[in-house]
Amino acid sequence: MHKPYAESCDQNRAPIGAVIEPLFADRRAVLEIGAGTGQHAVWFAPRLPHLLWHASDRPENHPGIRLWMQEAGHPNLRGPLELDVARTAWPAIEIDAAFSANTAHIMHLHEVEALFQGIGRLLPAGGVFALYGPFNDAGRYTSDSNRRFDGWLKERDPQSGIKDLDDLHRFAAAAALRLEADHPMPANNRTLCWRKTHTPALKSPA
Repeated sequence: MHKPYAESCDQNRAPIGAVIEPLFADRRAVLEIGAGTGQHAVWFAPRLPHLLWHASDRPENHPGIRLWMQEAGHPNLRGPLELDVARTAWPAIEIDAAFSANTAHIMHLHEVEALFQGIGRLLPAGGVFALYGPFNDAGRYTSDSNRRFDGWLKERDPQSGIKDLDDLHRFAAAAALRLEADHPMPANNRTLCWRKTHTPALKSPA
Protein backbone atom coordinates (compact mmCIF):
# COMPACT_ATOMS: atom_id res chain seq x y z
CA MET A 1 0.00 0.00 0.00
CA HIS A 2 1.25 3.46 -0.88
CA LYS A 3 0.88 6.33 1.54
CA PRO A 4 -2.21 8.42 0.79
CA TYR A 5 -1.45 11.99 -0.16
CA ALA A 6 -3.52 15.18 -0.13
CA GLU A 7 -1.91 18.19 -1.82
CA SER A 8 -4.10 20.52 0.24
CA CYS A 9 -2.32 19.38 3.42
CA ASP A 10 1.00 20.57 2.06
CA GLN A 11 -0.58 23.84 0.97
CA ASN A 12 -2.38 24.71 4.21
CA ARG A 13 -0.09 23.30 6.90
CA ALA A 14 2.12 26.40 7.26
CA PRO A 15 -0.78 28.90 7.54
CA ILE A 16 -2.55 26.60 10.00
CA GLY A 17 0.68 26.19 11.93
CA ALA A 18 1.01 29.95 12.29
CA VAL A 19 -2.26 29.84 14.26
CA ILE A 20 -2.15 26.60 16.21
CA GLU A 21 1.51 26.47 17.18
CA PRO A 22 1.23 29.50 19.48
CA LEU A 23 -2.30 28.46 20.51
CA PHE A 24 -1.03 25.04 21.63
CA ALA A 25 2.26 26.31 23.08
CA ASP A 26 1.11 25.68 26.66
CA ARG A 27 -0.96 22.55 25.95
CA ARG A 28 -0.09 18.99 26.97
CA ALA A 29 -2.21 16.78 24.68
CA VAL A 30 -4.28 17.39 21.55
CA LEU A 31 -6.87 15.25 19.78
CA GLU A 32 -6.92 15.65 16.01
CA ILE A 33 -10.37 14.74 14.70
CA GLY A 34 -10.49 13.51 11.13
CA ALA A 35 -6.75 13.05 10.62
CA GLY A 36 -7.39 11.94 7.02
CA THR A 37 -4.11 10.94 5.42
CA GLY A 38 -2.08 11.61 8.57
CA GLN A 39 -0.03 14.37 6.94
CA HIS A 40 -1.02 17.08 9.40
CA ALA A 41 -0.19 14.85 12.37
CA VAL A 42 3.35 14.14 11.18
CA TRP A 43 3.90 17.81 10.26
CA PHE A 44 2.72 19.36 13.51
CA ALA A 45 3.97 16.77 16.01
CA PRO A 46 7.69 17.66 15.70
CA ARG A 47 6.84 21.37 15.78
CA LEU A 48 5.00 20.88 19.06
CA PRO A 49 7.29 18.33 20.74
CA HIS A 50 6.07 19.22 24.22
CA LEU A 51 2.60 17.74 23.66
CA LEU A 52 1.11 14.38 22.73
CA TRP A 53 -0.62 14.46 19.34
CA HIS A 54 -3.48 11.93 19.20
CA ALA A 55 -4.64 11.34 15.62
CA SER A 56 -8.14 9.94 15.13
CA ASP A 57 -10.38 9.03 12.21
CA ARG A 58 -12.73 6.37 10.91
CA PRO A 59 -11.16 2.90 10.68
CA GLU A 60 -10.95 2.89 6.89
CA ASN A 61 -8.39 5.70 7.04
CA HIS A 62 -6.17 4.11 9.68
CA PRO A 63 -3.84 2.13 7.36
CA GLY A 64 -2.74 5.28 5.56
CA ILE A 65 -2.33 7.25 8.77
CA ARG A 66 -0.19 4.43 10.21
CA LEU A 67 2.10 4.53 7.16
CA TRP A 68 2.75 8.24 7.63
CA MET A 69 3.22 7.88 11.39
CA GLN A 70 5.51 4.86 11.16
CA GLU A 71 7.73 6.53 8.58
CA ALA A 72 7.92 9.74 10.62
CA GLY A 73 8.63 7.99 13.91
CA HIS A 74 7.91 11.04 16.07
CA PRO A 75 7.85 9.99 19.74
CA ASN A 76 4.92 12.27 20.64
CA LEU A 77 2.53 10.83 18.03
CA ARG A 78 -0.29 8.57 19.22
CA GLY A 79 -2.97 6.59 17.40
CA PRO A 80 -4.68 6.42 15.10
CA LEU A 81 -7.70 6.21 17.38
CA GLU A 82 -11.08 5.12 16.08
CA LEU A 83 -13.56 7.99 16.03
CA ASP A 84 -16.74 8.54 14.08
CA VAL A 85 -18.08 11.61 15.86
CA ALA A 86 -21.76 10.63 15.80
CA ARG A 87 -21.55 6.85 15.87
CA THR A 88 -18.76 5.64 18.14
CA ALA A 89 -17.80 6.29 21.74
CA TRP A 90 -15.17 9.00 21.96
CA PRO A 91 -11.71 7.86 23.13
CA ALA A 92 -11.15 7.96 26.87
CA ILE A 93 -8.06 10.16 26.81
CA GLU A 94 -7.03 13.26 28.71
CA ILE A 95 -6.56 16.26 26.43
CA ASP A 96 -6.50 20.02 26.80
CA ALA A 97 -6.70 20.84 23.08
CA ALA A 98 -8.54 19.67 19.98
CA PHE A 99 -7.93 20.29 16.28
CA SER A 100 -9.77 19.48 13.08
CA ALA A 101 -9.16 20.54 9.49
CA ASN A 102 -11.38 20.28 6.43
CA THR A 103 -13.93 18.09 8.16
CA ALA A 104 -17.05 20.18 8.87
CA HIS A 105 -17.98 20.61 5.21
CA ILE A 106 -17.97 16.85 4.54
CA MET A 107 -20.06 16.13 7.64
CA HIS A 108 -23.83 16.30 7.93
CA LEU A 109 -25.09 19.03 10.24
CA HIS A 110 -25.96 16.61 13.05
CA GLU A 111 -22.41 15.25 12.87
CA VAL A 112 -20.97 18.75 13.29
CA GLU A 113 -23.20 19.16 16.34
CA ALA A 114 -21.89 15.82 17.65
CA LEU A 115 -18.34 17.04 17.02
CA PHE A 116 -18.86 20.02 19.31
CA GLN A 117 -20.67 17.92 21.91
CA GLY A 118 -17.81 15.43 22.06
CA ILE A 119 -15.16 18.13 22.28
CA GLY A 120 -17.16 19.86 25.00
CA ARG A 121 -17.21 16.65 27.03
CA LEU A 122 -13.49 15.94 26.62
CA LEU A 123 -11.97 19.37 27.12
CA PRO A 124 -11.40 20.70 30.63
CA ALA A 125 -12.14 24.32 31.48
CA GLY A 126 -9.54 26.41 29.66
CA GLY A 127 -9.10 23.82 26.91
CA VAL A 128 -8.92 25.05 23.30
CA PHE A 129 -10.38 23.88 19.99
CA ALA A 130 -9.19 24.99 16.54
CA LEU A 131 -11.29 24.26 13.44
CA TYR A 132 -9.98 24.97 9.92
CA GLY A 133 -11.98 25.10 6.71
CA PRO A 134 -14.40 27.14 4.60
CA PHE A 135 -17.46 28.59 6.34
CA ASN A 136 -20.49 30.64 5.36
CA ASP A 137 -21.34 33.86 7.18
CA ALA A 138 -25.00 34.63 8.00
CA GLY A 139 -26.13 32.24 5.26
CA ARG A 140 -23.91 33.81 2.60
CA TYR A 141 -20.90 32.43 0.74
CA THR A 142 -17.72 34.37 1.35
CA SER A 143 -16.42 33.80 -2.19
CA ASP A 144 -17.47 32.47 -5.60
CA SER A 145 -14.99 29.63 -5.23
CA ASN A 146 -16.66 28.54 -2.00
CA ARG A 147 -20.05 28.64 -3.75
CA ARG A 148 -18.72 26.35 -6.48
CA PHE A 149 -17.08 24.07 -3.93
CA ASP A 150 -20.33 23.81 -1.97
CA GLY A 151 -22.19 22.84 -5.13
CA TRP A 152 -19.64 20.11 -5.84
CA LEU A 153 -19.96 18.80 -2.28
CA LYS A 154 -23.76 18.68 -2.46
CA GLU A 155 -23.65 16.80 -5.77
CA ARG A 156 -21.70 14.07 -3.99
CA ASP A 157 -23.77 14.16 -0.79
CA PRO A 158 -26.76 16.52 -0.48
CA GLN A 159 -26.43 16.64 3.32
CA SER A 160 -22.80 17.75 3.23
CA GLY A 161 -21.63 21.24 2.33
CA ILE A 162 -20.09 24.38 3.80
CA LYS A 163 -21.48 25.07 7.26
CA ASP A 164 -22.68 28.42 8.53
CA LEU A 165 -20.97 30.23 11.37
CA ASP A 166 -24.33 30.79 13.08
CA ASP A 167 -24.77 27.03 13.49
CA LEU A 168 -21.20 26.58 14.72
CA HIS A 169 -21.61 29.32 17.32
CA ARG A 170 -24.84 27.71 18.51
CA PHE A 171 -23.23 24.29 18.85
CA ALA A 172 -20.20 25.82 20.55
CA ALA A 173 -22.28 27.72 23.09
CA ALA A 174 -24.12 24.52 24.04
CA ALA A 175 -20.72 22.89 24.66
CA ALA A 176 -19.49 25.81 26.82
CA LEU A 177 -17.04 26.91 24.14
CA ARG A 178 -16.42 30.64 23.61
CA LEU A 179 -14.99 31.91 20.33
CA GLU A 180 -11.66 33.64 20.96
CA ALA A 181 -10.32 34.19 17.45
CA ASP A 182 -11.37 34.00 13.80
CA HIS A 183 -8.30 33.92 11.56
CA PRO A 184 -8.64 34.56 7.80
CA MET A 185 -6.66 31.97 5.86
CA PRO A 186 -5.59 31.50 2.23
CA ALA A 187 -8.05 30.18 -0.37
CA ASN A 188 -11.10 31.63 1.44
CA ASN A 189 -10.69 29.45 4.50
CA ARG A 190 -10.67 30.36 8.19
CA THR A 191 -9.30 28.96 11.42
CA LEU A 192 -11.76 29.37 14.29
CA CYS A 193 -10.47 29.07 17.84
CA TRP A 194 -12.69 28.39 20.84
CA ARG A 195 -11.91 28.06 24.55
CA LYS A 196 -13.85 25.95 27.04
CA THR A 197 -15.27 28.32 29.63
CA HIS A 198 -16.51 25.84 32.24
CA THR A 199 -17.76 22.33 32.77
CA PRO A 200 -21.56 22.44 32.55
CA ALA A 201 -23.39 21.07 35.56
CA LEU A 202 -25.17 17.78 34.93
CA LYS A 203 -28.91 18.14 34.76
CA SER A 204 -30.97 16.14 37.24
CA PRO A 205 -33.05 13.41 35.62
CA ALA A 206 -36.68 14.42 35.17
